[in-house]
Order: sequence, then C-alpha cells, then structure tokens
Amino acid sequence: MNALCLSAALTSLDEIARYVLDLAGRAGLSEETTYRLRLATDELATNVVMHGYRGNAGELRLVGGMEADTVWIRMEDDAPRFDPGAHCVPPQTQLPLAQRAIGGLGIHLALTALDDFSHRYADGHNSSTLVMRRHDHNTHSDNATVK
Repeated sequence: MNALCLSAALTSLDEIARYVLDLAGRAGLSEETTYRLRLATDELATNVVMHGYRGNAGELRLVGGMEADTVWIRMEDDAPRFDPGAHCVPPQTQLPLAQRAIGGLGIHLALTALDDFSHRYADGHNSSTLVMRRHDHNTHSDNATVK
C-alpha cells in the first residue's frame, strides 16, 4: 500500500482514518477488527500530534500492508522519543474518578485493541508498528503483545 505522509495535525486524522479503513477493507477484516485497528491508529496518531510535537510543526508518516495472517500499519514521526508500550499501564478502575491519575487511558485502549505492537527509536525517528490478525477475533484477549 502507498505510504501516507501528512502534517502532524488533528485535521489529518480523517485522512488517516480513511487510510486505515481502505487497508482493512482490502484485507477483508471484520467490522470489529477494523474498528479496533482504527481506534488504535487514531489514538496513537493523536498522541503524536498532541504530546509528541506539542503544537509544533511536524510530519506523520504511515505505511500499511498485509501478509497471509496479519495486517499492519507502521507509523513514524520525528517527535521526541516516546515508546507507547513503555507507558501502557492498566487504568486504576478500583479508584474513584477524582483519585485517578490523568492520562494514559488512551494508550492503554489503543494497545489492548491490537494483537501485536512494537516500537523502536533510531536516528531521531519513532517507529511504531500496529498489527492485527486477519482471522476472526471472537476470543480476543485484553492484552496485546508489546515489544
């Protein structure tokens, strides 16, 4: 699939969603799996825009593909180093809302929606790979494999 190179801005999220939906459709993903891939991609892209670049100009690059058993999206940016997998902590649902720490829930939702996730930082670039299995997800667990 062709790469997508966009301004790291909230206005780019619609185009990112179209990209994910097109890839998922071509891969024959179920509605649920498509939703989960879109949710994860949207949340991680939003995180790069809002927290990575912090309002400064930047670029977000996506490339997606499929293999026999998986569909994947690689998201790259030049924001400061940030590994979402290292910051994925389960929400403190036992605490009242007023006592919970602010932030982090989006990353948790994104990464637990995926079947696999990996991140690497090299030469000033963050590179996150989001992976979904192409089979039916009737037995999806709440934990992605984070590398």
